[in-house]
This record gives sequence, C-alpha cells and structure tokens, in this order.
Amino acid sequence: MKLDVIKLDGGTAGNIELDAELFGLEPRTDILHRVVRWQRNNAQAGTHKVKTRSETSYSTKKIYRQKGTGGARHGDRNAPIFRKGGIYKGPTPRSHGHDLTKKFRKLGLRHALSAKAKAGELVVIENADSEGKTAALAKQVKDLGWKRALVIDGASVNEGFARAARNIDGLDILPTMGANVYDILKRDTLVITKAGVEALEARLK
Repeated sequence: MKLDVIKLDGGTAGNIELDAELFGLEPRTDILHRVVRWQRNNAQAGTHKVKTRSETSYSTKKIYRQKGTGGARHGDRNAPIFRKGGIYKGPTPRSHGHDLTKKFRKLGLRHALSAKAKAGELVVIENADSEGKTAALAKQVKDLGWKRALVIDGASVNEGFARAARNIDGLDILPTMGANVYDILKRDTLVITKAGVEALEARLK
C-alpha cells in the first residue's frame, strides 16, 4: 500500500510503499487485547500490602477466659473477626506480570500498525528534526491538526525534536525499539518517520 509522505511544515515529500504484512492486516481485537493486557500487567507495581494477624499492634493476651462467659471463644484482639485486627488472606507484594511469546508480541505490534492504517490515523513524515524550540514545533503540530499524537523515529530520536516536544501536551516521541501496542492505540494519530518505517520493517520481519 502507498501513502503520501509529508514534511513537518506541511509540504509534500513524495510517497512511500508500506509493507502489507505490517500495515495491511485485518486488525484483530483479541490479539490487541492480549498484548495490551500483558503490557499493563507488567507495568503494575504490585506493592499492595495489608497487615496480617501477626503484624497488628494489639496485645497478644487472651481477652477473657476460655469457658464460663457464655460468649464465643477468643484468643487475642489481633484476630480478623475484630475491628482493627489482622486481615485474613489480604493482598501481599507480588508481580502481576505474565509471559507472552516474542512471536505473539510482534504479531500484536503488526496488528496495531494495521489498525491505525485502516482507520486513516497513520501519517508518514520525511524526518522528525527540530532546532529544539517548543513554540515553533507546537505551531507546526497545530497546523497539521495533531492533537494526541505519537511520533516513532528511527533507531534514535532527534535530540532537538525530543527537547521541543517535551513541553507539548499530547505529543510523544519514541525510537523504533520503544514502539509498543499500548502507546500506539491510545493516541489519535500515529506519526512515523521514513527511517522509522524502515526500522520497523526490519524489526518485525
């Protein structure tokens, strides 16, 4: 499939032939869902913690005698049945991550790229170069109509562009190796440089 290439100033820079194996698939939501869930679970801190019976600060003295009170039998006030007692089977620090094969992760990225291409939310630019001035880049982004955009560059990101984009709300830039399904799907517009297209094709073949 062919797509027009533009410049940051809005000018045209020819066109580019996109690999159908990366940008021409029929997007499958089940694949995208599995990869996004894998990403978000791996990002979850898993630091939640409650105090168990042995960690609460009440006395460990038996609160009353075992027999003869007419009430239930109890030990100390740390029991889960009492207010401010220990929590039974509460959350403890753990990893929420799970495994997903490299082959499936690559497939998910292909489907994410194809989803953006099919929705008409894919833009290819000649390069992502900037002098590092936020105001100038913000004007170019506004003129191009990008509100929530992710820019994917080649093996490395232009330092001036990254510096200028840092303070622009809704604009993010990643090198090719940082491209991932979650960040692609949550943006309204996916912008890829020509170098980024080449690097993605090499990475996902």
